[in-house]
Order: sequence, then C-alpha cells, then structure tokens
Amino acid sequence: MSATLALAGDTMLGRGVAAMLEVTNEPAAFFSDGVRDHLAEADLFLLNLECCVSARGIKWAAPGKPFHFRAPPQAAELLAGLGVGCVTLANNHALDYGHDALLDTRDHLERVGIQVVGAGPDEARARRPAILSMGGLRVGVIGVTDHPADYAARPDRPGVAYAELPGGVPSWLTESVAGVRADSRVDIVLVTPHWGPNMTARPLTYVRRAAETLVTSGATLVAGHSAHVAHGVALPVLYDLGDFLDDYAVDPGLRNDLSLLFLVTFEGAQVERLRAVPIKLEYGRTELARGGEHAWISERFIDACAELGTEARLDQGVLTVRGQGIS
Repeated sequence: MSATLALAGDTMLGRGVAAMLEVTNEPAAFFSDGVRDHLAEADLFLLNLECCVSARGIKWAAPGKPFHFRAPPQAAELLAGLGVGCVTLANNHALDYGHDALLDTRDHLERVGIQVVGAGPDEARARRPAILSMGGLRVGVIGVTDHPADYAARPDRPGVAYAELPGGVPSWLTESVAGVRADSRVDIVLVTPHWGPNMTARPLTYVRRAAETLVTSGATLVAGHSAHVAHGVALPVLYDLGDFLDDYAVDPGLRNDLSLLFLVTFEGAQVERLRAVPIKLEYGRTELARGGEHAWISERFIDACAELGTEARLDQGVLTVRGQGIS
C-alpha cells in the first residue's frame, strides 16, 4: 500500500502576512496554482507553524528576543483550505504572545480539523504524539524543539515539547518514539524536530547525531526545521525543510527565499522515494521557482545531498531521491 506525505518548513502567518489575512484567507491569495497542485498529490500535509494564532495575548518578555509572531484566527481557515492535516507548534514562536495565545492556537486549529503536536496546556500533552490517517496507512507524529528553554511546558504550565538536543536525545523522547513504533495502530513514525540555529547551510554535528538516535529508536522518517534554509537529505532524514510562507528579509548568499516543498512516498512502512519541489517565497506569497532561481536551488540541494552521501537528481523540474541510509 502506498501513500504520499507532503512536508513544508517554517510557515509564518504573522506580521505582514497577518495584515494580508485581514483582507482574505483564500489559499489562492498566498499560494500559486502550481504549489497547490503539488499539495493535491499528497494524502497528508504537515508543516511547522511558526507563530501563534490568536486575537489575545501580550508579547513574551525575554532578553534579546527580537521577533514576536501572531496570526489572526482566520489563519486557521487558510491552513485548512490548503489541506493541512497536522502542524507542529514545537518551535521558538509558539509562545510569542503567552500562554493564552498558545491555547487559542490549539483551539483554532482543532476547530477546523487540524491536529497539533509539540505544544500543549501541560508537559504531558505537549509531548503527546498524534496519530493520523494517510491514505490506507497510519502515521504517528511527534513534535519537539531544542529552543528556547523558557518556552518548555511544565507539568502544570503550557508550553512546547522541549529537549536539549545538543546534550543528547533525552530518554523521554527516545521512549516516546519507541512507544509509537510499538503501537499496533501505527505504520509510520514521523519525528519533526525544530533544531539548530537560523541561517545555516548544513546540519550541525549534534543534529546529525540526534537524527541517528531518533532513527535507531524507531522513527521511520525525521523531518527537521529551524534554519530557514533547506538542507540536504540522507533518507530517512530530512535535516531541514526550509521556509514555506513568510515576510522575511532575504539573505543574498543563503537565499532563504528559495526553498523546497517535500513529497515523501511510502510503500507500506518504508520510504520509497522523495520528491523536492523548488519554490520561491515572495512577500506573503509562495510560487513555484522558475528559470535561474529554479536552477540555483536545485543545484544547491543536489550538492547538499552529495555532502551527505545521497544522490539527488532533477527529473522534469522536480528533484528526486531514492533509497535509505543515515550518513
């Protein structure tokens, strides 16, 4: 039995995108026909939602924190209309407007049928996996972040599922992965970590070590994010999904406005192939990359995969990877 999972990276619906959402929340206003056509190929779509969704809250007071992202409640309808089935909130923006806004985010998403992992009203629920249908398969999803520590959920306090991954993968996380792997209802275990610093071109050593531990613990697929730049892959690990929608400034060297939408096809419980679709992020709108920009992101991805011992090929405008193996 085969099924396809769509994965997108950091999706920021606050600030300038929030202003656009006050006018319309129609997916066509934010994503081109070509992007939405590729998403329609998937049986399940998951992304990292890098903002809260709420009309409430005050900015989180943390020394040196420069950005606070909050989207209006109608952002939930945008995501639902795009076909999103699950988001991870395990990141450094879920608590930007405090505990009330985080809880509102979960409520707004669940209201439109989108499941949430990686953050919750207490530590147990922040760490709790979600189990979703994907075609005829069942996927267990775990969301976790390694920053910031002050956003961590506590037994009696809302927050994110936090793990200090530079110090090694904690036992609660390996046990959670193994527990989902052992669940008879689950065919595929997806771990989606928000790890490492922004604006890096390749995964740090501790990220690669953590990925190996997660796979050894039972993860079928690991799909990370945080760098704002898509990294290479060594299946079953996608080290960084890059960005998907935002209003961010563009680094002229790393070109964080050029990214990838990932489509992972499973045959039973195994990764059969990966397709990476080059995309271009404009201000609050995402389109398929074309011309020289398509060539630039394609070449970078092929080279980044080669660094990890993986061969990526360009096939009719889409990058493909087959086979598995941690590098």
